[in-house]
Amino acid sequence: MNTSTNDHIKQLLFDSGLLPSKTKPQKQIQYFDFEMDTILITGAAGSIGSELARQLVSSSYKKLILVDIAESPLYNVIKEFEHEDMRKIEFLLLNITEKDSVEYLFETYKPTLIFHAAAYKHVPLMEEHPYEAVKTNILATILLADLSIKYSVRKFIFISTDKAVNPISVMGMSKYIAENYLTYLSQKNVTDFSITRFGNILGSNGSVLPLFIKQIEAGLPLTITSKTVTRYFINKKKACHLILQIATFNRYQSGIFTFNMGKPVKIIDLAKSLISIYEKHHETIEIKITGLRPGEKLHEEIICNKEELLPTENKDILLVKQKNKLEYKSLDLNQLINVTPYHSPQDIKAVLLNHI
Repeated sequence: MNTSTNDHIKQLLFDSGLLPSKTKPQKQIQYFDFEMDTILITGAAGSIGSELARQLVSSSYKKLILVDIAESPLYNVIKEFEHEDMRKIEFLLLNITEKDSVEYLFETYKPTLIFHAAAYKHVPLMEEHPYEAVKTNILATILLADLSIKYSVRKFIFISTDKAVNPISVMGMSKYIAENYLTYLSQKNVTDFSITRFGNILGSNGSVLPLFIKQIEAGLPLTITSKTVTRYFINKKKACHLILQIATFNRYQSGIFTFNMGKPVKIIDLAKSLISIYEKHHETIEIKITGLRPGEKLHEEIICNKEELLPTENKDILLVKQKNKLEYKSLDLNQLINVTPYHSPQDIKAVLLNHI
């Protein structure tokens, strides 16, 4: 591991907020003018959704609607924001896969700006439970998008993933299909559908960094799937700030966006850097190679070979552009709608492959 790679990884570790930094972090005030917007965040109790909400409460907006199905995490967000102006914030315990509930949400609150962050994201779990991926990652996204058109939503921002690029996993395929549906809608409707595609969020729920720290504190070896596996990483606060920047772009700046995340990082290098920090206070920490899990790639990508990256007005935001003009076709939903829990994971994955 060369010096620049080592410095990059150590900066990532400190940026995660899970490790102490020698320098006192400067509090950055993020301000965005959404004074005329009623903002809806789905998955508002998750890593991305809750951070978007944190940055928005210091900005101007008409109303902020925070939606999640996870009861305890949503309650934690409520307690976190209880000293804010609660007259402008609504917390809704709601399942975005239930049509009546979502229709009620749109009819009652009439959102004008939507950040759709709710999704299932764990690759191996979705390999075992593909029905849930279809229901939540695809069909719920379609439901929200269609209602956005019906209720004249101004802008809809979809939080995607680098796993949607050349997807091999159920999770990646579900996000790829959702991306294509939204891109198709953006060609035909006034509602602005934009997509943000990026890598792993440092320190997010269930991610590798907090897992490593728990293993170290429990005196266990660090488990890594492969010596060569790499991933893109981005700071949660930076990612959400860039997502909010994209929300300020005009109608002619819509599309698929990705972020400047630097070079992909070897997970084994991340583990070694963490060990170098913790071994001063612990006994020798070992690394155990476990093998790739179902659906996992050795290396993630941010664009496919039919795409290219173009700069935007923000150096950290890149536009993903098709090299050749491509007319997106309407998605045939019949197969997806007819998927049930009685179908085998293999059969459901075959249905997903038909839409890739």
